[in-house]
Amino acid sequence: MGNPNLLPYETIVRATSGEPEAVDEVLRHYSKRIRIAAIENGHINRDTEDNIKSRLVAALFKFLLMNRKYKKSLSFLGKRIYNKAQIKWE
Repeated sequence: MGNPNLLPYETIVRATSGEPEAVDEVLRHYSKRIRIAAIENGHINRDTEDNIKSRLVAALFKFLLMNRKYKKSLSFLGKRIYNKAQIKWE
């Protein structure tokens, strides 16, 4: 099993290809951090929160995975090892 706090690779791939459910899952995953970053004077600034969300969605569509096919490697001590994805920003 991987780290449960990380967003699954499959979700990232689906979100970068534009699948709405996956994009919503990414936004839900980061919602707490987004709200914390949007705090101004002790209150959540909704405009700032919306701005952060829209920038995250825009960044998702710029995010390219060079190797979209992930491969499950050999199992070692019950843990699956995944090949590292090559990441490229446009």
